[in-house]
Amino acid sequence: MTLEEQVYTFGTGENYRVQHYLGVHPLDGEKGFSFRVWAPHAEKVQLIGEFTDWRANPVEMQRNQAGIWEVDTDLAQEGQLYKYLITRSGGQVIEKIDPLAIYFERRPGTAAVVTSHSDYQWSDQLWLGRRKRLGFKKRPVNIYEVHSSSWKQKEDGSPYTFKELKEELIPYLVKMNYTHVEFMPLMAHPLDMSWGYQVMGYFALEHTYGQPDDLKAFVDACHKENIGVIVDWVPGHYTQNDDALAYFDGTPTFEYQDHDRAHNYRWGALNFDLGKNQVQSFLISSALFWIEEYHLDGIRVDAVSNMLYLDYDDGPWVPNKDGGNRNLEGYHFLQKLNQIVKSYHSDVMMIAEESTAATPITQSVADGGLGFDYKWNMGWMNDILRFYEKDPIYRQYDYNLVTFSFMYAFNEQFILPFSHDEVVHGKKSMMHKMWGDRYNQFAGLRNLYTYQICHPGKKLLFMGSEFGQFLEWKYSEQLEWSNLNDSMNAKMQYFSSQLNRFYKEHKALWQIDDSFDGLEIIDADNKSQTVLSFVRKSDKGEILLCVFNMTPVERRAFTIGVPVFGIYEEILNTEREEFGGVWKENNPETKTELGEWRDYEQTLTFTLPAMGASIWKVKRRIKKKKP
Repeated sequence: MTLEEQVYTFGTGENYRVQHYLGVHPLDGEKGFSFRVWAPHAEKVQLIGEFTDWRANPVEMQRNQAGIWEVDTDLAQEGQLYKYLITRSGGQVIEKIDPLAIYFERRPGTAAVVTSHSDYQWSDQLWLGRRKRLGFKKRPVNIYEVHSSSWKQKEDGSPYTFKELKEELIPYLVKMNYTHVEFMPLMAHPLDMSWGYQVMGYFALEHTYGQPDDLKAFVDACHKENIGVIVDWVPGHYTQNDDALAYFDGTPTFEYQDHDRAHNYRWGALNFDLGKNQVQSFLISSALFWIEEYHLDGIRVDAVSNMLYLDYDDGPWVPNKDGGNRNLEGYHFLQKLNQIVKSYHSDVMMIAEESTAATPITQSVADGGLGFDYKWNMGWMNDILRFYEKDPIYRQYDYNLVTFSFMYAFNEQFILPFSHDEVVHGKKSMMHKMWGDRYNQFAGLRNLYTYQICHPGKKLLFMGSEFGQFLEWKYSEQLEWSNLNDSMNAKMQYFSSQLNRFYKEHKALWQIDDSFDGLEIIDADNKSQTVLSFVRKSDKGEILLCVFNMTPVERRAFTIGVPVFGIYEEILNTEREEFGGVWKENNPETKTELGEWRDYEQTLTFTLPAMGASIWKVKRRIKKKKP
């Protein structure tokens, strides 16, 4: 686009590569750089930096008809720091960041770095081609969620950069058989305590994690190992620090005009005005920038409820023009976001972190939905964790906590998350949530993770949960890797790796995640024994029989109806010794017997391990003999 077209489409909300215009750019064929910043109601904007001795010799910028201030200068050099000195309406002078900067100095400083876009040479064409050809809907998706600063740290307590994570995290992902890694926000933010969710720079990699090319090399290496990379992104709210986006030119620039709508009282942040055209250009450009610049395989949009509902926050609110609580601007923005991203990258996952059922999230925009690919199933997560925290003697009375999710399993396209939110603020770690002594806690955790793997929906697990870390997650400390000196934790880690491998190897667990074509409930009424059983199916007729004993009582000669007559083989038993249990070997191969059991004409009888999950496949089908 020409400069005139860039300006025009920015103002209409249709410039989806705004970083090509705003920000800092090398001058074509000349020494120096051009600088552009949107500050429509500023009285004056000046460029300051190391090349002006900061405020000593500021460079005057000129305002165009769109409220964009610009200047070309040969004073600036690659790698130097800069800011904008803005004179606000009323005369107040304040230093501001460049909202389009792609790199900032190390905290606590907030100056941007004069940085040209790199010409990193990618080598992931095979992965991208396969991703485009196969997509992700009918593929295994098992996500390891990571907070970059606290997965592992150096001896001095400083976090790994992506250069170091490339050498340590990727081999771990391979060893643990995950298909994807998802990072909590990697965008520049001023305070670790926010975990990255109060963003300052929407186009900038957080300095703590290294150089932009380090992240590119990490993603490139992940793709060579057939691991996809997803990043959390926060288009709803941002840090209210005065030198960042907040009231950028002295008036509501990125935020709503209305004070209460602009302020996010719950999180101490500011809300984007999602109905403003320039904000839409800014945010959609940010999403596409991360997808295209870093070859991401997915974006998880944080806090969708905050963008959808006017009454989601703790502060006062006013109904919309129809008298309801829906944030119409947020609703239409999210539809637009997904439509635009999908028009360019149909093979990139768009994921919503959203906790209500009032708005269809993964339905198409044409049908009134938001057009996301997946929604975190927060209801399933809350119910199932409440159930597994209970004393097994009482579980029969709350059996619906396990079975209710089957009533709505295909209302949306779901990811089943055990995320960072479940292991902080006194909620206890995943292992510590489990009932009983240490042995039963690990048995319960193996049972729970197997249930997650077998239940329809894609999967997500937060780091440390895979080996049963006992302590809650702390954002400022690395995981309790010393736990692995304990054989129970080491066996739990091994179990998680084998369960993940099991998931990848069996199409019945991931090929049909969107309908009852891939699921057959056998018995969801066995409250007294607290045993759940169902079948998962592939599109070629492969079936897996999944049986879960949710009490510490071994069920000998347990009989259940099955859909196929033949010889069955137990292919996963969570109570095997190598996983931390007591079974030395699996159940023997077992032939079905003729006999009516509910709607089935044949039964399977075996020993169901205490607090265990037992998964069977048909080893050989046998033609039924007439009675």
